[in-house]
Amino acid sequence: MAIRIRLMRRGRRNRPFYRVVAAEASAPRDGKFLEILGYYDPLKEPYEFKVDPEKVKKWLDRGAKPTETVRSLLKRSGILN
Repeated sequence: MAIRIRLMRRGRRNRPFYRVVAAEASAPRDGKFLEILGYYDPLKEPYEFKVDPEKVKKWLDRGAKPTETVRSLLKRSGILN
């Protein structure tokens, strides 16, 4: 069971808003997930990215791997090195 920390798209057409979730790698992008970790709003200036660091670290300790986009956002926010 491979777990990924990835973005789940919400919002309407041309107005994206994303949830940061822990989900199985085989699950669809907007489908079943295990836990909501935070959110990402790319349309605000500057962008808004908020996650619960304890939840993220808990999933990383369990072996979850973040996608490239989530990894870069976590590095910018200082959660990952």
